[in-house]
Amino acid sequence: MIPPLFRTPDPTIAALYGAIVAQARDPRFYQAYAVPDTVLGRFDLIVLHMALVLRRFREDSAKRPLAQGVFDAFCRDMDHNLREMGISDPGVPRQMQKVGEAFYGRAQAYDAALAERGDDALVQALVRNVYAGASGRESAAARLAAYVRQGVETLDAQPLEELARGGVRFPEPVTLMPAAE
Repeated sequence: MIPPLFRTPDPTIAALYGAIVAQARDPRFYQAYAVPDTVLGRFDLIVLHMALVLRRFREDSAKRPLAQGVFDAFCRDMDHNLREMGISDPGVPRQMQKVGEAFYGRAQAYDAALAERGDDALVQALVRNVYAGASGRESAAARLAAYVRQGVETLDAQPLEELARGGVRFPEPVTLMPAAE
């Protein structure tokens, strides 16, 4: 058996994870939606988009290995980034545990909020996570919540087989001037 470190990456998983990261790096999130352009702000946008894609894959249990592969790519990327940021080898596992807890906590919060009518719970989840609980971010979070709802609709309308081939489509972030906050 070839150790995972030396396997050729699955091109579908690479395409899916690459699309998630590319969308999360769109500068409009940091300008129009006032997401903090920090390590944590970028992390939270990746987690948000990961949660949306993995939520869609849950509809079909046959897609579970693909979803796990995307999550594994996320973990490898986070591990690599932690090391580049200077976290020592002994410290990486502890930090990766925090990354995993953060991912699952946020994904559960987004799922619960998306299941509710209205956007109040989603706005509060976004304020708490993406905006790190900063006061006065409700307006920006409301704009981001509208984007998230549109993202769910876009992903739900996309054929699951197309998505499973790596053809993920996200809505374009609306270019808005940030409200004075």
